[in-house]
Amino acid sequence: MVGNYGVPDRTKTDKFGLPAMFESYKIHASGLIVQDYSHHYSHWKAASSLGDWLKEEGIPGLCDIDTRMLTKKIREKGAMVGRIEVDLDAPPPTSWDNPNEHRHLVAEVSIKEPKVYGKGNPIKIMGVDCGMKYNMIRLLVDRGCELTVVPWDHPFAADMHKYDGVFLSNGPGDPTSCKETIEQLKQAISVPDDEVKPIFGICLGNQLLGIAAGGEAKKLPFGNRGQNQPVINHETGECYITSQNHGYHIDTTTLGEDYQELFTNLNDASNEGFIHKSRPYFTAQFHPEYRNGPTDTEFMFDTFLAACKDPKAPIQFPVRKPAPPKPDVKKILMLGSGGTSIGQAGEFDYSGGQAIKALKEEGKEVVLMNPNIASVQTNMDEKSHTKADHTYFLPVTPDFVEEVIKKEKPEGIIISMGGQTALNCAVEMYLDGIFDKYNVQVLGTSVQSVIDTEDRQLFCDKLNEIGEKIAESYTAETVEAAVEASKKTGYPLMIRSAFALGGLGSGICVDEDDLRENAKKALATSPQILVEKSMLGWKEVEYEVVRDMYDNCVTVCNMENFDPLGIHTGDSIVMAPSQTMSDEEYHMLRETAIRVSTTRPILATKSALTFRSFSIITLGCKAPGHRWRM
Repeated sequence: MVGNYGVPDRTKTDKFGLPAMFESYKIHASGLIVQDYSHHYSHWKAASSLGDWLKEEGIPGLCDIDTRMLTKKIREKGAMVGRIEVDLDAPPPTSWDNPNEHRHLVAEVSIKEPKVYGKGNPIKIMGVDCGMKYNMIRLLVDRGCELTVVPWDHPFAADMHKYDGVFLSNGPGDPTSCKETIEQLKQAISVPDDEVKPIFGICLGNQLLGIAAGGEAKKLPFGNRGQNQPVINHETGECYITSQNHGYHIDTTTLGEDYQELFTNLNDASNEGFIHKSRPYFTAQFHPEYRNGPTDTEFMFDTFLAACKDPKAPIQFPVRKPAPPKPDVKKILMLGSGGTSIGQAGEFDYSGGQAIKALKEEGKEVVLMNPNIASVQTNMDEKSHTKADHTYFLPVTPDFVEEVIKKEKPEGIIISMGGQTALNCAVEMYLDGIFDKYNVQVLGTSVQSVIDTEDRQLFCDKLNEIGEKIAESYTAETVEAAVEASKKTGYPLMIRSAFALGGLGSGICVDEDDLRENAKKALATSPQILVEKSMLGWKEVEYEVVRDMYDNCVTVCNMENFDPLGIHTGDSIVMAPSQTMSDEEYHMLRETAIRVSTTRPILATKSALTFRSFSIITLGCKAPGHRWRM
């Protein structure tokens, strides 16, 4: 896929005069090595090929290289110095240039003279440029800052009284080479209590403040690179998905007693930030400002500016709503996937099998109801980790489920691993009070959450509550009500059935006769339909979000339908990851998907025993400057 997207316009600037679609003024890598290169780019935002951009900047690129073998070598040896040799017959080099040892990388990339952004804004911030990414400037100024960016070796300690806070940027290389910056920071953090100014450092800024605070910077074997790094916040217990690109970290055991660890990488347990116990000094080793996401930790800029307004107030990080206690259950009934059809097909069979495996690992006794003997869930292999303790090949209907509950006496039930049939069955039993009658606790996704998402009107109301945009729509329980709603939406329009298997009864209606016919069919199998403005021809993108009881979320997959809205997903080619969106759009939609997934009571969760994987379908038109709607 390298090269497939091309490169956007380098000349376009934003309101700050910065390159609109780039984070720096040039390519800082010395070379690019890839396995496969797409020579023909195809993206609406592209202005040239990747190869042309590399040529412009004088950066060599090699393709058809066995990068898998290179990866194996790095795993065995750690990060290594390398060279790109053009003449294969040339003798081996007698010396290797290590940029961390022979060059002052920060001095090469730092600004040479101070520069002000957002002049006149009320909050005065001094930013120390060690290689500052442009989005740090954007986020600070957009939040009301007048940002004065100074060179890495600027004597800023003497000027701190002029500002409300100090921001330390990211940058390349070995942090110990920035001796002048470290010395200034030692002075800045040693001032009397009445002269304290908040200090916030990111990436290299984290390392520099850590060294100034008495800590030791250590080189990681490989470094942490990429945008799916899990980090835990020790102040709140929450986990974030972050973007990272660093080769060093601070050994927090060497910090002074006034400091404590704030963030930890859950992959390698390396430090990802620290905080002073009483003063407003805190850091992040990861990149909360990352332009194209994830933006899960962008709140740290708000935390910093809140400290700038009131330096004596305790540092506050946003906390999600507390999760309920984990239920004490030993025997669990799981409603299985049943017949293979759209809405309860292979993905539910697989997820149910994984749920059984997870429950068995937790030491739970599992009872499965699934009439489909040809499924992974009903595997009878004694060696299988997905084998339930008791399997009933019975229809997933309220009567049969109640009989199994009477016989097995489970303490809990899981309803979200069986597709639409299991969900509809559970809703009916919940409304009839069957679960309460037998004291069976619904685990994982609650029935009320199912109702809130399956009932078209309730779902629209919940999205409106959180300010998410949706297509104009009206619910109807009769054909005549649907016809009245059509007078507001106009034709063509879309009807959607509530509590329907795989969208059964849904479709596009081009006139009133078409609406009456389709509405009659839909209401024969569903108590409610949604009449909405047609989005025929819009792009269709899906996000699979997995969320736990603490509202930690992972977007497992992002998919783009080859066909636009109007062609059923089951009849369309689906590509993962999406191909035609920019990264910025991708993460904007990711934020929306997570926002919907974590908004309570839309998807309240009652236990930590299971995860609910569900799809958020997001729609948008194809033209540049898209309008996106849920």
